[in-house]
Amino acid sequence: MTHSTDPYNLDAVEQFSDTSDLSDERKTYSNRQITADRRRESQRWWIKLLVQPMLILVAAGMAIASLGIAQRSGWISTGGSGGGATMVAESAVDYICPMMCTPPQKEPGRCPVCAMELVPATTSGGGDPMAVHIDPASRRIANIQTASVRSVPTSRIIKSIGKLTYDEGTMRTIAAWVPGRLEKMYADYNGVVVKEGDHLALVYSPELYTGQVELLLAIKTQNASKTLGNNRSFLTDGSMYKSARQRLIESGMTNEQIQEVEESGEANSRIHLCAPTGGTVINKMAVEGEYVKEGQPIYQLADLSTIWLKMELYPEDAAVIRYAQQVDISVQSLPGRLFSGRVAFIDPKVNEATRTVGVRVVMENPNGLLKIGDYANASITTGGAAEYIADAKFYDVGLAGKWISPRYPQIIRNQPGECPISGLKLVPAEEYGYVASPLETDNVLTVPRNAVLMAGRNSVIYVETEPGRFEIRKITLGHLTGEEIVVLDGISEGEKVATSGNFLIDSQMQLAGNPSLIDPTRAIPKTDDLMTPEIMLALEELSEEDQKLAKEQIFCPVTEMPLGSMGVPLKVTANDQNVLICCEGCRERVQNEPDKYLAKIEQLKKKSRNKEAEVFEMDLPSFEGMELVQPEMNLPPMGEMSMTPQTEKIEPARKVETEEEAVQKAIAKLSPADQKLARQQEICPVATMELGSMGVPIKVDVKGQPVFICCEACRKSLLETPDKYLGKLPAKVVK
Repeated sequence: MTHSTDPYNLDAVEQFSDTSDLSDERKTYSNRQITADRRRESQRWWIKLLVQPMLILVAAGMAIASLGIAQRSGWISTGGSGGGATMVAESAVDYICPMMCTPPQKEPGRCPVCAMELVPATTSGGGDPMAVHIDPASRRIANIQTASVRSVPTSRIIKSIGKLTYDEGTMRTIAAWVPGRLEKMYADYNGVVVKEGDHLALVYSPELYTGQVELLLAIKTQNASKTLGNNRSFLTDGSMYKSARQRLIESGMTNEQIQEVEESGEANSRIHLCAPTGGTVINKMAVEGEYVKEGQPIYQLADLSTIWLKMELYPEDAAVIRYAQQVDISVQSLPGRLFSGRVAFIDPKVNEATRTVGVRVVMENPNGLLKIGDYANASITTGGAAEYIADAKFYDVGLAGKWISPRYPQIIRNQPGECPISGLKLVPAEEYGYVASPLETDNVLTVPRNAVLMAGRNSVIYVETEPGRFEIRKITLGHLTGEEIVVLDGISEGEKVATSGNFLIDSQMQLAGNPSLIDPTRAIPKTDDLMTPEIMLALEELSEEDQKLAKEQIFCPVTEMPLGSMGVPLKVTANDQNVLICCEGCRERVQNEPDKYLAKIEQLKKKSRNKEAEVFEMDLPSFEGMELVQPEMNLPPMGEMSMTPQTEKIEPARKVETEEEAVQKAIAKLSPADQKLARQQEICPVATMELGSMGVPIKVDVKGQPVFICCEACRKSLLETPDKYLGKLPAKVVK
């Protein structure tokens, strides 16, 4: 082994240095490699996070676009025949207003009320005007549930809150019989209980003193005349004594007080004021030491052993209660205590401010437990089905076979007699509808409360007459009984009614233009309200043959409006058959599609005779020699009118506006800007009739040009051939 002579071993140091530099380079390279790997891993993570969802979204968008293209091309349909069937069947398309302002129209256009564009809708039920058909799948989706109509015995409890007041029949006012001074008042505060004959006050009265002196003089004179044997009748017959005694009685002295004066032989200027009846002082109207005049009130008494409960009931509740009916009463101040009273009075009028009926109940007040002014809860139980039967009978245990007072129902006796309060003869309880033995309970029809749809005066229910067929019924409601409600007519026992999902059913009926909650007779015109005086006058202008035709046809087949509502009907020929239309705008459509509108006439006739829609068959009188009758007025025929004072008074009521006045009145209903345009246009370009002659003109936007037409029937022709009719407009209105 050789050893280096270099004491510092520079070669070794250099070698070590080279090795150290190589290690640093390796470390640097390794760090760079790790950083690059991390960067690649981060890039892969972001690709997974963003690119994959984007690919899914793109794929979904392409799938949706493909479905849309397939539907437009007719390769697939929007509805299915399986479980995805909709509630409305695919059938003839109607056009409806999105705001449901008007019934569905057969042609596109704008709503004549709100001017919104009509949108297509499908009718339901395969032409069934009174029902909607729902398949099982749609029924499950809509969560439609049904319940059976039940016939059950029921009673009704009318609850109300009243206020306890004094029995006005027991109230007494004690006034001063003669002028004087109240020297002492024994009943010196309100609430004092007194008995009959108790001293209320000590009164000083010179007038009473004078009367006593006259009485004593009359006694002395009468005795002296008898002793001297004077035969003068006015001294010996006691007339002076009787007259003086009667004056004292009428001045308020009692027989005991007068007898005391006669026995003592001395007149007393201070007399006690005694209570004429027992009761409680409810109002002390004078104070000790006060001078009072004749007739001035001093005390007011009331007997609190009986009190009144005054309450207010709605007219429909007051109509089913009767005199002497029992009322159960409770007060919050005496929990657990139940009191009883009887109806003493039912106000014959309705309070115009509160629209309620006042009812008064008389009740016993044992030991004065009930306090005047306190509020009380009242419950009146009535017979369920008996409420809706005229002259119905009721059974009351307390009145069975009894006799009652006609004014005070608390006076009840087992035998006939007289009322101790009024002196009137007692009457049998049967006269007020109370029977002596229990009655068999009559049943009423009830349905769950949520089965009934109510809006305003309309109440409807949907009955499942067949599986999946829900028919609308207009019903008359009775009272509520817990969670159910009484139905008086419109349904039968055992029928199934929709209790859940019925609003969805009603919406389908409404969209189809069928009767619905908003208007149960919407799709079927009411012919009994059509014959207004204006329509009758318009129909009188027709010939006798055309009048018969109008009576049979009733409606215009195009607009479905009553004949005569737009003036004198016009006659056209369709398939060699005479047809009446409402205006000139309907002529072209009837002539172009005669089969359609002839069938429409038959359909309208059938609807007008539909008893299920509660529309009576129209029975129009003969138009020949027809008399227009105003309410409570009998007018002679038009040809026989004479200028008598009565005729002059009636003529303004049946005066018909001139054509010019009617036109101006119709145009005046437009906005000021539309009035100006309508007056410039003057004529409907389709019907060539004066604007306003058929009612308020209708504004239609045609290629940016506002055009007024006389009626809705002209809209289709105007929109189909706009250039033709725009050319007929005056130059001053064309933009």
